[in-house]
Amino acid sequence: MLQVRNKQIRAALKWQVIVTLSIAAAMGALFGRHGCFSALLGGLVSIAASVTYGVMISRIGRGSAGMALSGMIRAESAKVLVIVLLLWVVFSAYQDVSGVVFIGTFAVTTVIFSLAIFIKDK
Repeated sequence: MLQVRNKQIRAALKWQVIVTLSIAAAMGALFGRHGCFSALLGGLVSIAASVTYGVMISRIGRGSAGMALSGMIRAESAKVLVIVLLLWVVFSAYQDVSGVVFIGTFAVTTVIFSLAIFIKDK
């Protein structure tokens, strides 16, 4: 089974979900269902990319620094590929997407993921 073993990444994923749901609720109240759905999709794109990264990082075994770096580069490349594909899918399939809400939520949740390095590992 695919799983994210890194504590920092799991915590960042949890915060991405919380922030996505919070923004979706606020945008739903302000802009209706399309605002809510756009925010959900923006957050889900970032969450899916983060899960992809976390799963690939979790599969890196113990070895040399070169192997670790290579694994991290592959994980980051896969994350970018997931982002590009999902952005394309959303903008091509959902005609009523609110671009500002969608991209704004995506950006906020992406920044949250980058803050995972500040989570203490006990």
